[in-house]
Amino acid sequence: MKTIVASHILVAHEYEVSDLQRKLSEGVSFEELARDYSLCPSGKQGGNLGRFSPGQMVKPFSLAAFKLEVGEISEPVRTQFGFHLIKRIE
Repeated sequence: MKTIVASHILVAHEYEVSDLQRKLSEGVSFEELARDYSLCPSGKQGGNLGRFSPGQMVKPFSLAAFKLEVGEISEPVRTQFGFHLIKRIE
């Protein structure tokens, strides 16, 4: 079964995602933003969720994560937890 490694930043509101995307475009690292803004405990590790397979995460998150190329960052993904930006690591 195919697995990937990904990181994410979880925020409560969609407008926060726009601010994060702007900071990313200005050169702030994804990992730094995750540590500073993510509501998920994984933020302490720069958002790293480790290795997971399809179906281990909630469906909208999993579908978006598995579509990404390595190094690519997703558009905002809404789940019952809030809004995510996802970065595929491997």
